[in-house]
Amino acid sequence: MKKNLVLFILFILPIVAYLFFASGVNSFITLPTITPTIPNVDAQWKSLEDKKVTLDAKITILGFSGQEILANSGNFFTLNQKIYNKYREFKDFQFVFIAPLGTEDQAQRLMKELGKISDVSGYHFVFTTPDAIETYHASLKLLGKLDVKSGTPYVYIVDKKRNIRGRKGKSDKGKPEYKEGYNTTSAADLHNDMMDDVKIILAEYRLALKRNNANRKI
Repeated sequence: MKKNLVLFILFILPIVAYLFFASGVNSFITLPTITPTIPNVDAQWKSLEDKKVTLDAKITILGFSGQEILANSGNFFTLNQKIYNKYREFKDFQFVFIAPLGTEDQAQRLMKELGKISDVSGYHFVFTTPDAIETYHASLKLLGKLDVKSGTPYVYIVDKKRNIRGRKGKSDKGKPEYKEGYNTTSAADLHNDMMDDVKIILAEYRLALKRNNANRKI
């Protein structure tokens, strides 16, 4: 009897525990969709690099910088430190900010300052009218709104199929949770929630890539 109990503890129990936690991990690494298939960035909008900017086939951190880019530069530096620098080497990772026409010089100056501490090749600014920005933001079907200067301190995770991803359902503590964006004025929000959620998205695509490579070898 004791021998059977020892065998159970040594061999069977670890397997049961592994299966239990493995099933939990599988459900955890799928970040819910907040808004499916949002519109792409308008090809007619001017970009800072005078190049086409697209959300297709990219993991994008999407933001609305508003009219006071330099006044809010601290938010960009915090986001750069907490998120961009950690994941910028991922091939298809980018930052896209939609800004009002007339803020091009501010964006250029910001990029120059960020360029002193980071490779900013993954940053893209596109410029259009405040009305167009408002219309585009409304198409994202979010609870949060833009301020009177066509901006928001929140940024959003957009996957390669242009779905906004976030938190929806119950938290790990069993409480209702909804998170559509991440507050760049809060280092804690970026460090805790956003860093984890970006990591989940990247893990999804790494796993998908491994599966595709494995299928090709079969």
